[in-house]
Formats: sequence, structure tokens, C-alpha cells
Amino acid sequence: MLYSHHHGWLYGWLRGRLGNAADAADLAQDTFARLLGTRDLAGVREPRAYLTTVAKGLMINWYRRRALELAYLEALAALPEPQAPSPEQRAIVLETLYEIDAMLDALPGRARRAFLLSQLDGMKYEDIAAHLQVSLATVKRYMQQAFRQCLEAMG
Repeated sequence: MLYSHHHGWLYGWLRGRLGNAADAADLAQDTFARLLGTRDLAGVREPRAYLTTVAKGLMINWYRRRALELAYLEALAALPEPQAPSPEQRAIVLETLYEIDAMLDALPGRARRAFLLSQLDGMKYEDIAAHLQVSLATVKRYMQQAFRQCLEAMG
């Protein structure tokens, strides 16, 4: 009943924000799919507000994925043709980027920052501690947390 009464409205709301009918249709469908198996929806007093909240979360994830994909495609465009990966390799790299982004997003902000400073900038733990203005023990704790998150994400 929720779907039949509110799908058209949600689709229109998403289309207005995304400016694209196909993406709006996908996100509307994803919103209702997300609701399958959740708590009893009959008790929802404001269905449009509820749907909007779920759809906004999905839209944020959609924008993040899109930004990652665009950044990757821009980096690929800068490569000489012989170095460009195959379409299959591109798909694998994009999926890996999405997984890394989700893993990093699950970390608290300071732990994520410490991990990125170490892994991307090559900073030593002592330098990270000075940069973040925390103790060396705190940086080590952040890094343990980040590596634990990596291991859990790898399954």
C-alpha cells in the first residue's frame, strides 16, 4: 500500500532533485527495496517524511559513488591509451573504490584522517600525532581501529 500510494510522489521528488528520470526511477525503487523486511510500516504516521529520509540517505550514497566514478574516469582519461585498463578492469577498480570508500566512511573522522595520512601521505605515526595534536598512543589506537575495519571489510 505504501508503494502504490507514494511511489509516484517519491519518483517526482527524486526527479526534481536529480534532474534525471532514469536515476530517479532507480533511487525510488531502491528506497522501497530498502524498506522490504524492515519493521512494520503500518505504524508509520508520516509516510512521505519517512520515505524522504530513506531516499535522502540513498541519494547521498549515490552522489558519493558518482563522485568516485567521475574522479576515476578523469584519472583514466589522463592516461596514455596503451596504459588504460580494459572495461572489466575498470569495473573491478570502481567496485574496489566503492568498498574502500564504505570502509573509510565507517571509521570515526580522526581515525580515518590518521589512516589516510599514514597510507596516502606516508607520514610516520609521530608526525601524524603532531599534525592531529594527539598522543602517539592515540594514533596507534586509530591505526589499529582502521586496520581492524579493513580486515572486517575484506571478510
